[in-house]
Amino acid sequence: MNYETISMEISSNPEYVSLVRLMVSGIANKIGFSIEEIDDIKVSISEALTNAIKHSKDNKVFILFEIFEDKLNIKVKDNGIGYNCELIDKHDLNNPKENGMGIFIIESLMDEVKVYSKDNQGTTIKMTKYLGVDI
Repeated sequence: MNYETISMEISSNPEYVSLVRLMVSGIANKIGFSIEEIDDIKVSISEALTNAIKHSKDNKVFILFEIFEDKLNIKVKDNGIGYNCELIDKHDLNNPKENGMGIFIIESLMDEVKVYSKDNQGTTIKMTKYLGVDI
């Protein structure tokens, strides 16, 4: 299956999240995603970047876009402190929390989400959105 890639490296500065949102919006539009799907993708990448910037203690974040005809893969990676993925809370919608909802939000908006992390080796969040698939 043929695909194209675009990669970025940004400083761990929250001001750059909006720049990446603009880029992913253009990429998703080119593939043919609807406005609603593009909004879901933008929220998801914002959450992933915010997690990396806020929690990784790394000074850089790497973003990789894999552009297919029928889907978009996005990888957000840091080389920070990492964490134990088993400790990610399963959220109770009847008792919502104010913080710690990032991964839950991403999983709610994207079709596939995988989180890889190891202590002192960073974290990667891989997100996939399929064209024309309702979640």
